[in-house]
Amino acid sequence: MRGVVLHSPGDVRVEERPEPRIELPTDAVIRLAATCVCGSDLWSYRGVNDVTEPSPMGHEYVGVVEEVGADVRTVKPGDFVVGSFMASDGTCEICQAGYQSRCAHVQPVGAIGTQAERARIPWADGTLVATPGMPDADLVPSLLAASDVLGTGWFAADAAAVGPGKTVAVVGDGAVGLLGILAARELGAERIIAMSRHESRQRLAREFGATDIVVERGDAGVERIKDLTGGYGAHSVIEAVGTQESMMQAIRSTRPGGHVGFVGVSHGVELPGQEMFYSAIHLHGGPAPVRRYLPELIELIWSRKINPGKVFDLTLPLEEAAEGYRAMDERRAIKTLLTV
Repeated sequence: MRGVVLHSPGDVRVEERPEPRIELPTDAVIRLAATCVCGSDLWSYRGVNDVTEPSPMGHEYVGVVEEVGADVRTVKPGDFVVGSFMASDGTCEICQAGYQSRCAHVQPVGAIGTQAERARIPWADGTLVATPGMPDADLVPSLLAASDVLGTGWFAADAAAVGPGKTVAVVGDGAVGLLGILAARELGAERIIAMSRHESRQRLAREFGATDIVVERGDAGVERIKDLTGGYGAHSVIEAVGTQESMMQAIRSTRPGGHVGFVGVSHGVELPGQEMFYSAIHLHGGPAPVRRYLPELIELIWSRKINPGKVFDLTLPLEEAAEGYRAMDERRAIKTLLTV
């Protein structure tokens, strides 16, 4: 089968990869309908993460089940499914508590690589959710978004305790930050402040529910948030980047007693103890337990109450994946969808 392989920073190739097969009775093999490039893929593409050998890429996916292992009960061949970017057994104490992304037997789907024609998904019962039927073509991008960026944005808003009457600030205008705005709107936020310098992303932010745009960054961005909130800071802040600057901007934009939901993949972030002590804020985040939210998100998409698929502003065939990576790296695209 054809699949995307990263050979070294900047060197993305689509080449022949081994056909997936059932290896354990809890596995499923799916034929991908669509996949995409994630902002977190760019850490490796840019060489921030070490790339020591050719690596299959991709962890976001929707498709049709072709085969299941003997122990799989919740999905069957012919089902259209959405899966989390982390495979979880669904039965351990951590999964039962709603943190499937940190399952005691977790398997990162990125190690399998779903930017491909087919993929083996471990722990099918705990990872995949079938849609009510075969989706219309225009729903596929939104269902694909649920696999990671929508689920991650939703977790960020949940972790930040977004709710009615709250003011929310969102640090990061990539796909996760934008869908964090959508989640905040759906969870009833009264005011949503998007921190963005890019006009196309600002437009989408407003479409998803942003009421205010802040273009400043760092300390200037913090002061602008304070100005907009009577000097207090936001009740809820979503951090969707993963750098030292973005994390400190999020923390300093939060009022005492407020909540930060951080989901940007952390790179070089160190928290100053004394500042954290006196900030008196709640800090919660990490790899999003997307599987917790999938049933609700699929229902919202299926009933056309939300359209997170708008976050894909570039669609290419799988064979042109390298251009999809370049476009996101150069900020010519927010998020690239790959048709299979």
